[in-house]
Amino acid sequence: MTAPPTDPARVRVVIADDQELIRAGFRMILSVEPDLEVVGEAADGAEAVRVVADLRPDVVLMDVQMPGTDGIAATEAIAAAHDDVAVLILTTFDDDDYLFSALRAGAAGFLLKNCPPDDLVAAIRQAAQGHALLAPEVTRRVIARSTAGRTPPTPDPRIADLTDRERDVLVAMARGLSNAEIADELVVGAATVKSHVSHVLTKLGVRDRVQAVITAYESGLMDTSG
Repeated sequence: MTAPPTDPARVRVVIADDQELIRAGFRMILSVEPDLEVVGEAADGAEAVRVVADLRPDVVLMDVQMPGTDGIAATEAIAAAHDDVAVLILTTFDDDDYLFSALRAGAAGFLLKNCPPDDLVAAIRQAAQGHALLAPEVTRRVIARSTAGRTPPTPDPRIADLTDRERDVLVAMARGLSNAEIADELVVGAATVKSHVSHVLTKLGVRDRVQAVITAYESGLMDTSG
């Protein structure tokens, strides 16, 4: 574990993964970015919780499958204790059975382990700014598997409070579209989409896009959206 940096303008990152080679690779990628700094590392979930409590980073890159305390339990503990720390789940398709639970626990989103370095850097910056990160191809698969075989969902009264356009925006969010992509699809301005997204989050009583997407799927909205 390293000491906290002295530059408050930098995004402070903790890497939690049981494979030292992966931690080293991420650290090397981030080391060349002037606004990012790796301030600590952890080889399991329990250590990640301790490191985050000690260093209070902006973003945690969290592996799911680690010995002892896994990434889901660590995410739950970190999200409960530090609502200003964004946890990005590091995943492959092989462990997607676990990821829906991690999102429910408060993770800011998914990050594929084999993503290009530029995507890794961009994801960390987005998370540090409070933006949830959804990889659509992962999100759809995780939620589909998590809801398979369940009894039909009960309509959520919060969904009924949305206007038709806000519902359209929520469906687009659940499909993984960015604000810019939603604006193009709905033929409206980016500022309008941003306003709709804010209204959706407020009406649903959720903290970010990830939680809004979970609500959309759990309520059955995506089953009826075509």
